[in-house]
Amino acid sequence: QVQLVESGGGLVQAGGSLRLSCAASERTFSTYVMGWFRQAPGKEREFVAAISWNGYSTYYIPSIKGRFSISVDNAKNTVYLQMNSLRPEDTAVYYCATHSRPYRVLTATPQDFGSWGQGTHVTVSS
Repeated sequence: QVQLVESGGGLVQAGGSLRLSCAASERTFSTYVMGWFRQAPGKEREFVAAISWNGYSTYYIPSIKGRFSISVDNAKNTVYLQMNSLRPEDTAVYYCATHSRPYRVLTATPQDFGSWGQGTHVTVSS
């Protein structure tokens, strides 16, 4: 099972930026759809963004489209989530995840993702 480690969270003022990183333990991670999810206090975990295994396609939820950007660096086995124009409602624990099977189409369904990181906290103050 792929091991995923997130980093880059922290406290930021509204309007600020953060870049989250997710390092994977296996070189074959480049054949998997990668996704970012988040869970705000008292709420269920929700999908945020995903990138196809070849890096050509991305998918975002409407509330973060135009503000967040997902990308991969296969040489570093790392997926990123660049977050700009942050809002207090973006406050959550952010998790990266990898699809359970290689070469699959983009998906936002949590059950399709088989490996998860431990999460990194993002707090946006108003």
